[in-house]
Amino acid sequence: MGRHALAKTPRRSLASVTAGVVSAATLLAVGADSYPQISNDASCCTEVATSTPALVAVPPIGPGPARLAVSPTLPPSVARETGLQVKTILAARSVSAEFPEILDIGGVRSDPLKWHPHGLAIDVMIPNARSAAGKALGDSVLAYVLNNAERFGVNHAIWRQTIYRPNGSKRAMSDAGSDTANHFDHVHIATDGGGYPRDGQTYLR
Repeated sequence: MGRHALAKTPRRSLASVTAGVVSAATLLAVGADSYPQISNDASCCTEVATSTPALVAVPPIGPGPARLAVSPTLPPSVARETGLQVKTILAARSVSAEFPEILDIGGVRSDPLKWHPHGLAIDVMIPNARSAAGKALGDSVLAYVLNNAERFGVNHAIWRQTIYRPNGSKRAMSDAGSDTANHFDHVHIATDGGGYPRDGQTYLR
């Protein structure tokens, strides 16, 4: 009788040890699901790095509605972009994003000077340009463009019969006979171009 009891004791101990190992494995498995995994597979990050940025809801800190994160790429502007070079498009898209009240931006057109025919210039049309609000808007567009002159490759800008250079100089121009010719109804922005865009060209903010 004693021999039988002694013979069963190791089996109970082995079962207890096995249960402990299973429990530990279970805990490790649960813990593994609860924490991020570190992988040596380089493909783990490729999708994140190359995915197209999108607007996503960001929970507010404290009370208030969710915010939308701004995409780092600029969407097409109100400008007619066909025939424009990349820096000119960047300027147009940036102005359009910064000033949503701008409803029209002219691009390529015939002209005796090279700027518009070669996609080097845009005309930012100012609504009610002769009003105080219109003048203030045109002044703001001009200041924004000159403040970003290096980024946009600005060569010059013209507003209200005055030509402005990125170096801070300006010069009054002779009367050309109309508000449009004298740039009273639009801000003319000329860039160094940067070449024509590739298929799928993107423009960063």
